[in-house]
Order: sequence, then C-alpha cells, then structure tokens
Amino acid sequence: MMKNIKRFSVIGIIGLVLLFIQSCDDTTEKFTISQPTAPILAELNFTQLELDAVNTSNPALTLNWDEADYGIQAAVNYTIQFSKDDTFAETVIASTITGKTSVTLSINEVNAAAGNAGLNPFNWSNIYVRIVSSLGTQNSETAASNAIMFSVYPYYNYVYDDYYLVGDATAPGWNNNNNNPALFRDETDSNTFYYTGLWADNGHFKVLETKGLWHPQLGTDDGVKFWGTTLTSSSPEPERLPYGGGNGIPGGFYTLKMNFASKTFTFEAYDATGKTSPASLEIQGSSTANVAMTPLAFDGHIWFATAIHLTPGNIEFVTGASAKWGSTTSFSGVATDGGGAVPVIVEDDYDVWFNDLTGRYIFIPLNL
Repeated sequence: MMKNIKRFSVIGIIGLVLLFIQSCDDTTEKFTISQPTAPILAELNFTQLELDAVNTSNPALTLNWDEADYGIQAAVNYTIQFSKDDTFAETVIASTITGKTSVTLSINEVNAAAGNAGLNPFNWSNIYVRIVSSLGTQNSETAASNAIMFSVYPYYNYVYDDYYLVGDATAPGWNNNNNNPALFRDETDSNTFYYTGLWADNGHFKVLETKGLWHPQLGTDDGVKFWGTTLTSSSPEPERLPYGGGNGIPGGFYTLKMNFASKTFTFEAYDATGKTSPASLEIQGSSTANVAMTPLAFDGHIWFATAIHLTPGNIEFVTGASAKWGSTTSFSGVATDGGGAVPVIVEDDYDVWFNDLTGRYIFIPLNL
C-alpha cells in the first residue's frame, strides 16, 4: 500500500510541474474590444480656403474631433483622409497621428491633398475630409467619422525636377546658360530621364539642375554611378560623364539614360541611320497661337521653343507636311503621329523641347 501511495504522489507532482511549465510558457495576452464608436469631426469655422503659393509652410487649417471609443485603454491611430466627393471612393491621406484628437495641416499639405485628389489648380472646388480611426500597427478595426466639406482654391504644385546638359560633348559647350538642352523625363517614372542625340567627338559632359548655376551638378567617378554637389556643398566635384577623366567619347549618336532613384546611368550608341527631321515644326492647339519651334544648329533632331505662354487646353507638334504628333500625358511623354493632343493643365510660361528621333517631349514651366 505504501508503495502505491508514493507512486501516485510522484505522478501527481510531475503533473503539477508540467502544468506550471505550460502555464509559464503561455504568454498570450487576450483582450476583447467593443464595437468601436467612430470619431466625430467638428465643423470648420469657414467655408472657403484660398491657398497661398508663397508661404506654403504656414498653417492652413486645424481639424478637431471627439476620440473614437473601443471600450479599452489603447492608443488609437487617426488617419486624415481627403476626397473630391463624399463617397470617398478614392482617398488621399494627408496625415496620420496616434493618441491625439487634433491636427494642423500646412498650406502645402492641403494643396498637395487637393491636387492628389484630382482638383484643378486656380479654380474653386469642393473637397471633403474625414477622420478614420484604427488600432495597432496593422491599423485594425477601422471606423470612419462624419465628413465635412469646404471649398478650396489650390495653386499648382509642380513636383518634378528638371535637368540640363553642359559640356564640350554637347551643344552649349562648357557654358551653363547657353540654351542648354533639357533631359527628357519618363512619362511614367519621374526618376528616369533620357537624352538621345548627337554628341561631339572626344567630349565630356555634366548635368545641371538649374540653368545658369554650376551647382548642383552631376557627374561620375566610375562610369556607372553618378553623384552631385549641392548649392551649399560644391566641393569636391564629380568627374565628367560618361567615363570620368581621360579620353572623351567618340563623336556620334548616343542615348543617355539616368535613374535618379538608383543613381545609375547608361550611355549607349544609337543608330540614327536614315532618320530625317521634318522641314519645320510648330506647336499648335487650343493652348496657344501657333508657335514655330527651332532645331538646334548642333543637332537638328532636337527642337525647342523658349518661354512660350500656354493656357489650359492642349497642343500638338505639327510638321510642315501636316503630320500631327502628340500624346496624352502632360509635362512629358512620347509623341507619335496621330497620338492625340498633349494636355496643358496649368497656365504658365514654358520652355518646350521635342526630339524627332524618339518623339519625346518635355514642357518646363518657368514660374511654378
């Protein structure tokens, strides 16, 4: 009998130990939330907001709301959403904060939200805003507030960078303000730029961000990657493109491609055999009276028109033989014969460049 009692006692102790270990290993925290009560966004004390394109960092509006209730003590995330209609079928996120029930947005933030929502610049349009609450890093259990509406007058936010050639392999030589040809920005990837054309024999070049200024300038040290100076840090300077120091390139037609995300570039030969330029080229359309474009004397495949005034509407590139080249993307793209009219979405003075080898065009606003 004593032996049986001891045996059961040992088994019981082992069971208790295993139960204790199992309970120690289970560190899962479980909690239950109630059906969330959505935040309530307070009405604004104005109905119209005209955005100032000069003092863009100034505050534009302050939003206040009653906090969402999830039935537990937790830090609640709040996302500020804008939309051009009250269905919020397409939303623009202007800001996200945690644990607060108020946010102040700058003029630039509201203008960007309006533009991304599809509102046209320099026109009064209605815009809608709401607050969406959520929990945790996964933004779970969302709840949307009421929407409020006001009328906004956005300015145009030109978000693109532009770049120019300089160097003894290029038309302007080593003159940083000599009608320097622009690189052509990809219509779907604003980090990618191209230039296809004639390059002078035994020459080099660099890329400038602003005509008339030597800095920032871009160059290379290894022929693969490029880097640059800044306005405040102009030394040291990179070597000249495309190979750095040493001998220049053999003269001929090449395509330069630069990716500003990866800071890489390629420089490859281009076969221009049999490629002829039109006898004349004009910009025509509802945005302007007819404007004659001028070919570079250095490379007749590159056409330009300087400081022409364009209003909202559209244009095409029309040859002397009445071929109409165009596309459907504003500011930059690839035009084809019969490809449609290029939309001009904001009034300004523009430098316009067109490449008849590739059909690429770029419109560079001078005042936006």
